[in-house]
Amino acid sequence: MVLSKGLKGEYSHSVDTKGRMIVPSKLRDQLGTTFVVTRGMDTCLLAYPENEWELFEEQLNKLPRTRASAREMKRYFVGSAVDCEVDGQGRVLLPANLREFAKITKDVVIVGMVDYAEIWSKEVWDEKNSKADLNFEDLAQEMEELGFMF
Repeated sequence: MVLSKGLKGEYSHSVDTKGRMIVPSKLRDQLGTTFVVTRGMDTCLLAYPENEWELFEEQLNKLPRTRASAREMKRYFVGSAVDCEVDGQGRVLLPANLREFAKITKDVVIVGMVDYAEIWSKEVWDEKNSKADLNFEDLAQEMEELGFMF
């Protein structure tokens, strides 16, 4: 039996007045002491272990520079990316521009997503999860069309 080494779980923490957030130790083991944080697509931040970020950059670099959409995609993710280093107390500084983008003021929810983690404002996370319009049957069917089987 192989144990999963991916980022998983949901953790609640807060950001201090200086913009520092504690990285849960279970996620810190997978993210490492230095990792990359950038904007996500759902009003959240994405935290990538260095090796996963390198793979992501490789994919972005394969996009044709002659296509405006490819340049926009690269600009969106790479332009906002920062290297974050965990301090001796297990915290990282989330830059003000990224906190503003994700509407993070105080409380955050960190969600492991196997090869990266999402960092959400608690308020945005709660709002997203309170929506009753998620139809899991439709979602499962769409994932099956993409080749994912439960």
